[in-house]
Amino acid sequence: MPIIGRAGARKPGARRSIWIMWLRRVVFAWLIPAAFVLPVWLLVGWAVFDAGGWAFLWVLFLAIPSVFLGQLILSLLVRARGTVRAERAVSWWDVGGFALWHVSIVSLGFFDPAWWAPVMVLALFVAAGLFWLELWQLWREARPAAVYFRTDPSAVPGAATTRGRPGESTGVDQDVFVIAESGETPGDHGSRG
Repeated sequence: MPIIGRAGARKPGARRSIWIMWLRRVVFAWLIPAAFVLPVWLLVGWAVFDAGGWAFLWVLFLAIPSVFLGQLILSLLVRARGTVRAERAVSWWDVGGFALWHVSIVSLGFFDPAWWAPVMVLALFVAAGLFWLELWQLWREARPAAVYFRTDPSAVPGAATTRGRPGESTGVDQDVFVIAESGETPGDHGSRG
């Protein structure tokens, strides 16, 4: 006798998949606030870690505008995809890319001279890679999966169809022409000897 499960019982992987979708939705919700929070973190990091005057100029004129605009542009590219708007959740590629970029920006805010320059280069490369990743995902979703062409049979010369009852004439000559290669007649069909 088969065992019947309780009504409303969850599948073993249901809790895991709910958590995974929750994580993707949290990243989706974080994208716009990140455009404001990350630049502020760079300014706060400069003040807390006493980075100096040149670092302040870098933060004020380069880092804050570029992180703000870059995050907004990337967020809009993500939100332009239909699947993201429908699910209100980003893809796993987005989760990984934004996590790497945001961690590199946060680590820049500590202004440690021992590893600041390599992290800066890493952040620039990750931002460029994330931009191309978002364009690739947008293009992949926006392109048509298949292209169908429809033609009106009456518009194609020699492609007349009979509409109506069988045996009814359409007024178009429906002769069949056979074009044979030189030396063959239509009755030969490859019987060369």
